[in-house]
Amino acid sequence: MAPSPPTVDDVNAARDRLDGLVVRTPARAYPALDRLVHARGAVGTAVVVKHENLQHTGAFKVRGALNLVQRGRDVSRGIVAYSTGNHAQALAYAAARAGLPCTIVMPRNPNPVKERAVRDHGAEVVLHGTDLAAAASHAHEIARRRGARLVSAGDEPELVAGVATATLELLEQEPHLDTLVVPVGGGSGAAAACLVTAALAPHVEVVGVQSAAAPAAHDSWRAGALRTRPSRTRAEGLAVGCGFALTQQVLRDRLRDFLLVDDDAITRAQHAYLTAARTVAEGAGAAALAAVMSHPERFAGRRVAVVCSGGNAREEELRRALTCDAAGSAA
Repeated sequence: MAPSPPTVDDVNAARDRLDGLVVRTPARAYPALDRLVHARGAVGTAVVVKHENLQHTGAFKVRGALNLVQRGRDVSRGIVAYSTGNHAQALAYAAARAGLPCTIVMPRNPNPVKERAVRDHGAEVVLHGTDLAAAASHAHEIARRRGARLVSAGDEPELVAGVATATLELLEQEPHLDTLVVPVGGGSGAAAACLVTAALAPHVEVVGVQSAAAPAAHDSWRAGALRTRPSRTRAEGLAVGCGFALTQQVLRDRLRDFLLVDDDAITRAQHAYLTAARTVAEGAGAAALAAVMSHPERFAGRRVAVVCSGGNAREEELRRALTCDAAGSAA
């Protein structure tokens, strides 16, 4: 049984709780980025980038982690989580601020940038398994043995409420949006966007985007039931092999559309960010822009916000992005 989704009152309470603890990240337009998407066929599209890559820990997830830890429910014996990186960093950062022990289980061979950041925040890192499912199983066992609070990547109302503060900010910064495009791994960011826009800006359509090489959330949404799928994407922030009940419940009710893009399209979007917006985006952070570039007719003539959800890119993915052409294939 999934927990109940947060309400807009919960989101407003989270905003008050996070005041002074998170960055009010900018929402910016770039003429060079508009020219690029126009050239690909998105005629008349105006793109606004919500820069959650400039958030503490380099990603949006810290909003949710701080909200959960600040609420203080069932965390006195520490927290345990499983993650490919940004969820891990966020919880390690929030736990360190609160003086709580934190253990993160990551699949073997994680993004070294993210692993190092988790350790730098003082968390214990356990490398286990080849994918997130194996890491999740091990995290459950560690939490059971220690009596610690296991924090899911998706089925946590406090995470969704905290993450939703980014959409509150965006609607204040850009009140005339038509469309909001959000990358989906576990789905907390997209669910948060759906909750806030439904309550405060119902004219704004929310579109999710996921890698075609890890389509579990997309396929769960299309099927109306949780699905498990192989995860082969290079974008580890999207490397989730199953849908989450809480976020899928919200997405089924309120998400307008859900698109897939291939990994090369994500790399081309990273190239576009680097060259047209002077922005470092990790793969998941570039996915929303990849959707606009790959499905231009879907967004033509609209004012579109894309969430750059994180900037914690591996060196090799930045090299790949720099050696590809934004109009061609990734090298």
